[in-house]
Amino acid sequence: MVVRLGAMGDILHALPAAAALKRSFPDCRLSWAVHPKWRELLETGGLADELILIDRRRLSSLRSAARELRKQEFDLTVDFQGLIQSALVARVARSRQVYGFVKDQVRERLAASLYTTTVRAKTTHVVERNLDLAEAAGARDRTVTFPLPHGTPDSTLPEGKFILAAPFAGWASKQWPMEHYAVLARRLRSNLGIPLVLNGAPWQAEALRSVEAAEVHISSISGLLDATRRATAIVGVDSGPMHLAAALGKPGVALFGPTDPARNGPYGKSLSVIRIPGAVTSYERRKEIDASMRAIQPEAVLDALATMVGL
Repeated sequence: MVVRLGAMGDILHALPAAAALKRSFPDCRLSWAVHPKWRELLETGGLADELILIDRRRLSSLRSAARELRKQEFDLTVDFQGLIQSALVARVARSRQVYGFVKDQVRERLAASLYTTTVRAKTTHVVERNLDLAEAAGARDRTVTFPLPHGTPDSTLPEGKFILAAPFAGWASKQWPMEHYAVLARRLRSNLGIPLVLNGAPWQAEALRSVEAAEVHISSISGLLDATRRATAIVGVDSGPMHLAAALGKPGVALFGPTDPARNGPYGKSLSVIRIPGAVTSYERRKEIDASMRAIQPEAVLDALATMVGL
């Protein structure tokens, strides 16, 4: 069983490690414990044989998952999350072996005491660190693959070329100002005749529609998968949609400020990273846009797009 409840980018970063385990144990049945919000990333990708849906904020969901887990017996459980709750999920399951990271490499140190085997990652990027853990658990092939569904086609997307952006992130400090998106949208349309499409969830629609000159695409995860595959290029911040674009090998630009792109940046070489010199690395979940993100100018993003995509 794989335990990685969320969020979107973290699940994407665990996919190569889970795929490596599945390749190394081809006759195994792979179960994945995940939050219901992210099930569309895993349901039809061909990797997970079973999803165990757990909403850790709802007691009824935790009880239901615990009952389901106790019915089964796992040979191996790997906790890629490193929280006390995720480690408890791993232990509630009747598993002969439970693997996780050492205590100074997990977010909640007590989680490491619940594993039967702890592993010290020797690499930097989260994808590679997860592969370190999978390798210790028995994976023999570190080839990076991202088994993902195709998504649901959406007729509301523009015909022809378009640039896709998902402005929101889990922490406001990682976001790029909406006024910068407005400038970029105007420049893309006036200089190149290409629309900027802003993607988001229904509850984000009002904020997205306030951005002048941009088009708005409200979708589920499945709709985002399709939109990302169809986009000419993407503009992203340190968030799930940007990591999805990297997993799909889409060209574009990733904007970074308080988080370190060496650890949390787009995996692979399809996306160009912009981070201003002197940006201070911090993983505090602040509610204001970081000054280093405000300092990234739309002109720099437009120039990077032109270089990456040949616009």
